Amino acid sequence: MTEPRTWMCLICGWIYDEAAGDPEHGIAPGTSWDAVPMNWTCPECGARKEDFEMVQI
Repeated sequence: MTEPRTWMCLICGWIYDEAAGDPEHGIAPGTSWDAVPMNWTCPECGARKEDFEMVQI
């Protein structure tokens, strides 16, 4: 198991944390970025998954 990573929306700055997931939108805690569905969008601005970049926090 790799360390959980964080991904930032390049449009609005919202952070997806793999450890926390996005349970309000159907993504369970512990879900890796690769396992997030391609049709998932940023809960803040609606940006697509390809508009996110991995960041160190």
